[in-house]
Amino acid sequence: MIKSLALTTVWSTDQERDKKFFVETLGFVERWDMAMGDMRWVTVSPPEQPDVQLTLMRPDGSGLDPESGKALLALVTKGALGAGAFHTDDCHATYAELKAKGVEFLQEPQERPYGIEAIFRDPTGNWYSLTQQREHPEELDMSKPWSDADADADVGTDAGGNG
Repeated sequence: MIKSLALTTVWSTDQERDKKFFVETLGFVERWDMAMGDMRWVTVSPPEQPDVQLTLMRPDGSGLDPESGKALLALVTKGALGAGAFHTDDCHATYAELKAKGVEFLQEPQERPYGIEAIFRDPTGNWYSLTQQREHPEELDMSKPWSDADADADVGTDAGGNG
């Protein structure tokens, strides 16, 4: 039986730079950094969540054929891949703190049915949701748009334009 998630891959074009981003900028903890044959094994995690680690893996490393590695590299550096969602108690404050540290945000904090969300990128190009969940996450506020595209499309109105 599966008990929990322990490790997930974050694609990295520069493991040292990305480790520094996660540890020094986001406040994560380095869990492992060691050579494993011809590859480098680097993992980080939020300080209060040591049981779930992000492994910073090169797309040209072992396990991928050269063609797949090249395709993956193109997608990652294009910013086409989301790598996860991080929870915070105060999205606006965390957004301000990380923006002041130079983190690139693709979306400022916005009201969503599930809470407040901002979206940022790591130096390789992976994007992440920074989410402050509602006090009762099981109660979605459907008057809020799911995305910026929904906000521009009269979400929450009936066919006659009534909210």
